[in-house]
Amino acid sequence: MTPRAIALGLIWLTFSIYAFVFAPPNQPETFDLITQLSSGEWDGVNPLIIALFNVMGILPLMYGAVLFLDGRGQKLPAWAFSTGSFFLGAFALMPYLALRQENPTFAGEKNWWLRWQDSRILGALTLIGLVVLFYYGFSQGDWADYVTRFKGDRFIHVMSLDFCALSLLFPTILQDDLARRGLGEKTWIFWAIALTPPFGMAVYLTLRPPTQEQTISEPEQSKEVAPV
Repeated sequence: MTPRAIALGLIWLTFSIYAFVFAPPNQPETFDLITQLSSGEWDGVNPLIIALFNVMGILPLMYGAVLFLDGRGQKLPAWAFSTGSFFLGAFALMPYLALRQENPTFAGEKNWWLRWQDSRILGALTLIGLVVLFYYGFSQGDWADYVTRFKGDRFIHVMSLDFCALSLLFPTILQDDLARRGLGEKTWIFWAIALTPPFGMAVYLTLRPPTQEQTISEPEQSKEVAPV
């Protein structure tokens, strides 16, 4: 196994053990809070928590915009990990990030789904969503209530850490995505995105050029790994 795979595997294991063993316990009202957030019945819910919960739906979209294209050259089913991240966040994504192989090229042609994942429109929607939710949460939220819940409620505690993990782990798939677009040598783009999570991710998805498609021969097509 590569050092990257070992490091990400250890992070995933540590994060999982902490979340389920050492994180604060769930509170009696936790289930009702999750139900309110999921159903859109937000009256009386701290806007910071509303914003965080919805941002946790945007981050998997942003990862998917890279993973579905990356999955074309992987043995792992990228679609399964990407879909799982909507429910389990970084817990679902980290095994893929650890086990995937370097994939700086895109073989074949993009179907309609991959074209959508590759589109700047999707990136712009994630950027708008982040800006709106961050403004709403920071301008209307109750920080004292959030800190109290973070210290005493497993759901809020783990969701907050999950947000941090997803924001910080994006660079692990960024270099290959840059290479697939002919930007692999522009290291300043990598660091500009890596150092400004999560907005750098969304700006990148909004501005990045299309993936460079490569035509493959018939013998190669027969050996090609399924798209995702």
